Amino acid sequence: MKTRDALDEKYAVLMPHLDERQKRLVAAADAAMLGGRSVSRVAKASGLSRPTVYRGIEELATGGLTKGRTREQGGGRKSLTEKDPRLAGALEALVEPATSGDPMSPLRWTCKSTRRLAEELGRKGHGASHAAVADMLQRLGYSLQANVKAVEGTEHPDRDEQFRYINRCVGRHLRNGQPVISVDTKKKELIGLYKNGGRTWRRAGDPERVNDHDFADPDVGKAIPYGVYDIGKDRGWVNVGCDADTAAFAAESIRGWWQRMGRRCYPRAQQLLITADSGGSNGYRTRLWKVELQRLADQLGMDITVCHFPPGTSKWNKIEHRLFSHISMNWRGRPLVSHEVVVSLIGATTTRSGLRVGTRLDRRTYPKSVRVTDEELANVALVPHTFHGDWNYTITAGHKNINV
Repeated sequence: MKTRDALDEKYAVLMPHLDERQKRLVAAADAAMLGGRSVSRVAKASGLSRPTVYRGIEELATGGLTKGRTREQGGGRKSLTEKDPRLAGALEALVEPATSGDPMSPLRWTCKSTRRLAEELGRKGHGASHAAVADMLQRLGYSLQANVKAVEGTEHPDRDEQFRYINRCVGRHLRNGQPVISVDTKKKELIGLYKNGGRTWRRAGDPERVNDHDFADPDVGKAIPYGVYDIGKDRGWVNVGCDADTAAFAAESIRGWWQRMGRRCYPRAQQLLITADSGGSNGYRTRLWKVELQRLADQLGMDITVCHFPPGTSKWNKIEHRLFSHISMNWRGRPLVSHEVVVSLIGATTTRSGLRVGTRLDRRTYPKSVRVTDEELANVALVPHTFHGDWNYTITAGHKNINV
């Protein structure tokens, strides 16, 4: 009895760490040592069959397998791909991206889960479980992938040169102690009890309940955060609008930054440099944007230079990863139930590097589709730069030095 207990304890500890050959050799050695009718006792304690223990005894006596092998050549169950050589090719034909454009593909409009793939393989005469499909996909070099935003459209031939030009302009302004800001409109946010991406700490089993739909309430509207990031001071400003994202709203947001933050940081400023995307409310083709900048330049009493990023390269604008990304992380998992909550969460955004963010709620209305006449555009004192004057230009002030 004591011997059986000792064997049980020994095998419980040892067997999980051995391969199949090592298991039968250890069991065979114990059976030979105990003698008599010990094969049955050892087989029961080790969990091996009696034929396996006898095979181990034979291997110990004759030398058995070549060193390093666990079973005879050709032994063991054959793999699915050995039994069905066309299986791997059939699986790849189902998951290859090219099949998504095939109108006859049975999985064109469905999620390609391992279970669906296994079902479709079965219909085509290839038997495989969903677990086997997952294993084959990994061996074929596939893995679960999410979409990645990387396609920037047709690359402009002057793309890289424009990046270098922007860097030179930014460097020159910063060395001269002049303000340089990066501007853009953050994604519009639904106001109400809607799900907000991300997770936040709460008591286990007590998630915050939100609406099961994302239909905007027309009586509440959305929050429109227009951001201004001061590259030299690592400071942010966000004007949270309630109406429309227009060029007038963009210019008013920059004006608000100057009133609340800019003029204190740059009391001797003579020129403002703005880096902006090529489209949207601050796009280089937007007439109202240039008219509004002229008004702003005249009020501030200083020239305003604008450098636009080439089309399709907005992710390189510093405001995206220096300001907006930190705002998104700060309010993750928090429903934006009111405009005031949006303002509070933005204003509480900080980073270890020292970022601080000012914000305000802008309830003014900004009419859409404002028409700018040729005469109004001609009155803008716009000086295009030698390199890509459509993307790079300076609007000179009337030096009225109006206090704002």
